[in-house]
Amino acid sequence: MKKSMLALLLLAFTADFLIQVPARVLAGPAEDVQAAMQLLKSKAAKLGAPSVNGEEAVAGKTLPALHFGAVKMNSNFVLVDEVQKEVGGTATIFVKSGDEFVRVATNVKKDDGSRAIGTVLDPKGKAMAAIAKGESYFGEADILGYVTGYEPIRDASSNVIGIYYVGYLKN
Repeated sequence: MKKSMLALLLLAFTADFLIQVPARVLAGPAEDVQAAMQLLKSKAAKLGAPSVNGEEAVAGKTLPALHFGAVKMNSNFVLVDEVQKEVGGTATIFVKSGDEFVRVATNVKKDDGSRAIGTVLDPKGKAMAAIAKGESYFGEADILGYVTGYEPIRDASSNVIGIYYVGYLKN
């Protein structure tokens, strides 16, 4: 009796395991955001430690120059475009400039189809409230129909010098 019960349990477990749908098929926007954020952060980390070094004009604004290692992010779209190519969605690197966070590398588009560099993160939004406390924000954005993730970029002294962003349209 014990052997047949054990065999039945083993068969049930094996059958359940074999008919599992791959996780990617079941993933929705929230899971996509988590995966894209990890990809963005790991690709940035491979470039080197985040730092601010000097200033540079971006979309007519003089902003701190954000670097990962020796690679300057201001107006450099390679990182954000690689993430978009690999996992879809949108990606942005913001730099802290005074009390604002300004897009310096993004594949988010403005209405005219150009990249939204030089635009500022909504100072009254949920993401900004979390970042101001040094925390991450994952959830719906004030941008219509997007599930987003925002995480602080910290320098070697743990100061918040920018923000990683990823987002996906909700289905």
